[in-house]
Formats: sequence, structure tokens, C-alpha cells
Amino acid sequence: MPQGEQALATIQSQHKWRFFRSGGFDQVALDCAADLQHLHELDPKLWTVLNCPTTGLEFDHRTAALLDSDGDGQIRVPEILAAVRWCCERLQDAELLFQAPGLPLAAIAEQDAEGLNLKAAARKVLDIAGKTPADPLQVEDFADMTLLFSPHHFNGDGVVVSELTTDPELIQLIAEIKQTQGGVLDRSGAEGINSESLEAFYQQATAVVDWHAAGGSADPLFCPLGEKTAEAVVAFEAVKAKVDDFFVRCQLAAFDHRASDALNPAVTLYEVLANKAISSTDPEVAALPLAAVAAGAPLPLEGGMNPAWTSAMTDFKQKVVEPLLGADGKQNISHLTLQQWQHICQQLESWRLWQLAKPDCSVHQLDAERLKAIVSGDGKAGLEALITQDLAASVFADNLDAVEKLVRYQRDLVTLLRNFVSLSDFYQSKHKAIFQAGTLFLDQRSCELVLKVSDMARHATMAPFSGCYLVYCTCERQGEAPLQIVAALTGGDVDELMVPGRNGVFYDREGRDWRAMVTKVVVQPVSIGQAFWSPYKRVAAFIEAQLQKFAASRDKDIEAKTTSGVTSAAAAPAAPASAPTVVAGFDIAKFAGIFAAMGLAVGAIGTALAAVVSGLFSLLWWQIPLVILGLLLLISGPSMLMAFLTLRRRNLGPLLDANGWAVNTRAKINVPFGAALTGLARLPAGAKRSLADPFAEKKRPWGSLVVLLLVLIAAGVFWWFRLN
Repeated sequence: MPQGEQALATIQSQHKWRFFRSGGFDQVALDCAADLQHLHELDPKLWTVLNCPTTGLEFDHRTAALLDSDGDGQIRVPEILAAVRWCCERLQDAELLFQAPGLPLAAIAEQDAEGLNLKAAARKVLDIAGKTPADPLQVEDFADMTLLFSPHHFNGDGVVVSELTTDPELIQLIAEIKQTQGGVLDRSGAEGINSESLEAFYQQATAVVDWHAAGGSADPLFCPLGEKTAEAVVAFEAVKAKVDDFFVRCQLAAFDHRASDALNPAVTLYEVLANKAISSTDPEVAALPLAAVAAGAPLPLEGGMNPAWTSAMTDFKQKVVEPLLGADGKQNISHLTLQQWQHICQQLESWRLWQLAKPDCSVHQLDAERLKAIVSGDGKAGLEALITQDLAASVFADNLDAVEKLVRYQRDLVTLLRNFVSLSDFYQSKHKAIFQAGTLFLDQRSCELVLKVSDMARHATMAPFSGCYLVYCTCERQGEAPLQIVAALTGGDVDELMVPGRNGVFYDREGRDWRAMVTKVVVQPVSIGQAFWSPYKRVAAFIEAQLQKFAASRDKDIEAKTTSGVTSAAAAPAAPASAPTVVAGFDIAKFAGIFAAMGLAVGAIGTALAAVVSGLFSLLWWQIPLVILGLLLLISGPSMLMAFLTLRRRNLGPLLDANGWAVNTRAKINVPFGAALTGLARLPAGAKRSLADPFAEKKRPWGSLVVLLLVLIAAGVFWWFRLN
């Protein structure tokens, strides 16, 4: 043996493991603290499961998330070992993990700084919850984290709320940052700011202040109309594209006189407009040029203008043209030349470029003077100091998370181990396993092996390898999202039970009832007894189907002939007296032939039965039961053999693998255990039962007479063979 394996064997020999046999394989028993302390020594090949998902389980999702340290949605062996090791280190005695939920303060080990911090945080939680140091911590004490943090105290999350300061300037600044950047949720439940929102606010505020400074120049070249420049630019922008269009058309007409007619609207366009009511707001009118196009023509500002643009051009004239081109600002200007238009564009260009450079941010909500005061003040330094103080107070917050984790592990970790390292919760029937979603009641039976299904396609591919009779259901409950489940039927008669569309009731682990509708069935043998009767049931079903087909076909044939005969009789002339005897399509000769054939068939069957009976009675009395038993085995043997082989390989693994588990063994579901997983309807012990049924079918003697007749025939045949 290699040196490493020898060392491993030496270490493992220091702890005596206990195993129990269930499900066809050996499972480790986890019953004491020593088992947990040495769990890392147990060969992973002896673990029942190697990983399981964090969702779809009847297990606390918060605890599962804490165990999933890498956040990949799977709990693996190293994460289990790390959790067990940490609990053994943080507890005075790991036996507490096997006890009732609750973490006493004295149970926390304080041999190092981490332990001291954990104990201090746990003591504070007890104080906030109104408990004494003698009371154990429960998971419910951490249900509302906002109760464990006060907005008036630093809590280590780096979020500053207004309650942390009495400075009115900082309080106002926090409110303004939340107004423009949005609030950040603090551990106390209040909204505040953090370093990211603070930095974003000051960057935007600085950019806006600089932008306002660039536009606040008194230079006439920048603000040619002073305070009215902004209003003038708005009027200018409203008509700029249309004025540019007019002067470009005029330039093209000057370039080539032939272009004038084409650049002006065609007469046909006016003809179209003439045939309907015209409004100055019509898009067709607005699309026309501002005025008649001609080489070097000025733009009229009063008469001869497109009516759709009269209002905008009047506003442009009053706010832009006259103030910029009139000598005293009051001069009436009736036309605008190309040179004048270019001069106006040049004068307003600086202002327009400044407007295009306006920062796109939310701090424009604040007044420019207030922003200037914020940027030049020391509020940022004050808030940064508060954030630094809050981050420095993270000791309690960090240790609070660790205390919560320890309390949850104390309650839940052993439960997970008994569904991961072993499947003792499933096989020992003390508790339901974490993968059992509830109980399905269907057709006078209860199914305990019910799993949630997250991926129907994957599950339908893997699950049939379990060898179980499976019923897939869609469960619905008012106010809840639909739930997909699969139930394994491991007992009872299921020959004519499950068909899509049947309804049942599903009770989840919380006791809530759901309407369950069967959507799919995977047929597998349930028991050897069912397999024994299966061939006879199939033969009976086949005979019944054939009789129904024969009866239906004969009924249809007679109906067709009768209808045809009646129709022919009504349409045809009277038949001569010598015509063959036909009554309403009924052929007597054919009917006689049918009876003759039936007689031959009955005779052949009788001969065959006589041969069988003669051969049977030629045997000794003790040989007759053996022949009958052999005949039964010949008929039922193949079905029973196939059922035996299927039931022998029936196991839980594929059902869990289909849900994302990595099962490390063949977890068998044998017949006795399967019978325990499916409960059948039975009368209570001591119940009285009345057999008087007022609606029972009346007994008729025909069955007894047929049996008596068969006995007499058999006796007669036996007597005849004895005489001969």
C-alpha cells in the first residue's frame, strides 16, 4: 500500500464509524459530535450524494444559500465539510447540532477573537430581541434584519442616512443627493447615500456649474440679445430648416433658370388640394416652400408666405430679425435676404453650441446658485467622513451574519447531512426527506414519494430508468404559481388507474392542498401479484374489445341493410309472387349459413374441450393440480419474470438525478419499502361493515346454472371415457 494511503487508513482508524443497511447499500449513521468532527475522514465514495441543488427542496432556502459558498446553485462535498468544520470550531460542544433548535449564548466558543466577536454580536441580538442571556437564539430572531440595526447608529454597510448627523447642511445635502441620484437602502431599512452616489452627484454638479459658467458671459458675441437670447434661439430653431430650404432653392434657381419651375410646387399638387377642405395645419401645406422660389429672391416676412408657417415666421421676425437687424430694434423689416439670414445664423451660433453642450443629468433639478454653493462648499468632505465612520463599524454587522449562519446551521445542518451523506431521513421513515414535496392522494391511495419537477424534458428522459410507475401532475392553487410534480406509485393495482386528465389532491409540506391533474404516465410494474394477473386481464380486455367491435359492426351492418331495404321497397314496383323470401333486407339463407358456421365453431370448441378434459382426467388426482399450476405459470410466468427484474432494479437515483442531484449509489426501492411509500385505502381497525347494499344488482341463477351444466358435462365426459 502506498505511504499516503497508509497514512489515510491510520487516520480513519481513529474513529469507529457505524453503518446501517437500507436501500440495498450501507449508509453511515451520523448520531454524535464525533461523527461530525471526523466527517472529513470518511471516504467520499461512501457518501450517498455528491452534490444537490439549492432550489426545489423542502429545506430553508436561506440556509441553502449560506452553504452554497460559491453561489453556483449547487451544494457540494467541500462546502458541506467546510460548514461542519466551522460549526465544530465555533461551538463549545458539537452535540448541540443534534439537539432541538436554539443556540444558547454559552454554547459559542470564545477561544479566539472571532469567537469573542461572535458572542458579543449574539449578546446584542438577544438584547435587541428583548431576551435574556439565558434564552437561546432562534432563526426567527433574524427574520427582520432592520430591527437589528438602528438608523441612528453606524452599521458597517457604507450607507449614510440623515439620522447619522445633526448638521442641517449635511442633512439637506443627503436629501438632494437622494432626490437626484436615488436612495440606497440601508441595513436599518431607511434610504441613504453611499460613496458611489456621492461621487456621481458631485461629478454632475461640477459639470453643470461649469456649463452655467460658460453660458453666463456678458459678451455680446455670446449673448447678442442678452436675457432674451434663449427665447430668440427657440424661435430661430423652429424655422431654421425651412428658411435654409427656401434659400437653397433660390440658389439652385440662380444656378440654372430651368430649375425654377421644378423647385416650385407643381400645378397638379394644387389641383389635389382644391378637391378638399384645406387647413393651414395640413401636412401637405406645411411641406410646401416658405414662399415662391426665384433666382436671388428674398424671403418675404409678411405677404406671400406659406400659411402653415405664418405663426412661426411672425414669432421669428419679432424675436430674432427685428432685434438683430433693426437699427433701434423697432424697425419693420418686410423681407429677409440671404446675407441677412447668414448674419443671424452667425450671431446665434455660439449660444446654440452652448446649449448642445448642456450636461444630460438629473442635477438640473437644483438651482444653479445652489449647485455652485454645493461645489464650492465642504459638504462632500463631511459626507465622506460619515461614510468612512460607517464602514469602520462593520464588526457587528459582519459578526451578525456569522451568528445568523451559526443559528441556522444548528437547526438545519444535521437535517441536510441525513439527506446528503446518507439518506436516513428517507429510509428510516422518521422524517420526510428534503426532496419529498408532500403527499399525493389519488384513487384511494396516498403517494409519499413525490418530487417537484423543474425541467420536465430532462426529468422525462431520466426518470423512467428508476423502474418506478410514475405519474406526472400539474398542481394548481388560487394565488400560487402552478407546480409540476412527479409521484411514484409503488403499491396497489394500477392497470386502469392513471390516464391523463384524472384529478387528485396534492398536500404540500405546509399542509396546503392543491388541485392535481395527471398530465403524463410512465407505466412500470408495481408488484409481482399484479404481474401474475396482468395476462388474464389483457386477454379479457382483448375479448371484450373484440366483442364490442363485432357487436358494433353487426349492428351497423343490419342498420345499413335495413335502411337500404326500406328505401328499395319504397322505390321498386311490387315483387312477383315467386320472388325469394327477403324481409326488410334480411336474407334467411345467409342467416342459416351463419348459424351453421356457429354450430361448427361450437362443435370444434366442444371437441377441443373434450380432448382437454379427457387428457386431464386420464391423470392421477394429485397430478391435476400440478398441471393447472404449470399452465398458470406458463401464462403468467413471463410477465412475473419481467416484473421481478424491473422491481429488482427500482431505485431512487434517476429521480433525483433528473432534478440536478448527483446520487453516488443505487438507492433501491424494494417491494416492502415501496409498499410503505404508497398507502392504500383500508377500513379502520374495529370498524363495522354492513354488506346490505340497497342498490346492489339482483342475483340471477344463470351463472350457477352454467357452472352446474359445465360440471355435469364434465362428469358425463369422464363417465363416458371410463366406460370406453
